[in-house]
Amino acid sequence: MKRLYLIGGPMGVGKTTVCRALQKSLDRSVFLDGDWCWDARPFQVTAETKAMVMENISFLLNNFLRCSAYDHVIFGWVLHQQAILDELRSRLTAGDAVIRSVSLVCTPEALTARVENDIRQGRREPEALAKSLAYLPLYGGLDTEKLDVSSRTPEEAARFLAGRA
Repeated sequence: MKRLYLIGGPMGVGKTTVCRALQKSLDRSVFLDGDWCWDARPFQVTAETKAMVMENISFLLNNFLRCSAYDHVIFGWVLHQQAILDELRSRLTAGDAVIRSVSLVCTPEALTARVENDIRQGRREPEALAKSLAYLPLYGGLDTEKLDVSSRTPEEAARFLAGRA
């Protein structure tokens, strides 16, 4: 049976790292980072670009779900609004795939430390911290499973997501 993991969370919480650890722990798995579907310079949020990214993501996820080479499809993206999750799910032709929607969350202090570290290393712009902290409370209102990664390693989070913790 196919499994689709929809993994959301604020910028800097560790989505990509956790998704990569999950991918390593699961046989026959594929990982799609939503940011890869919208990596533009300048980054523009318009009705047209939002429609385009949803089309890109749903196209790729549906192809992965149809492909017999994969049993586990892992998708990581910010996913901070229920409407985004609902639209994405409505576009999926998952068949009998089990879909697990998870929001990675952590304490504001842990998120601050992670994002500040990314800023120091040049992986994020300074304004990312305020935006990430502003997004954090949004996950409480989503119809997703919450996984607090404040004190979990990516491997521990992956084991939990894989059902091995």
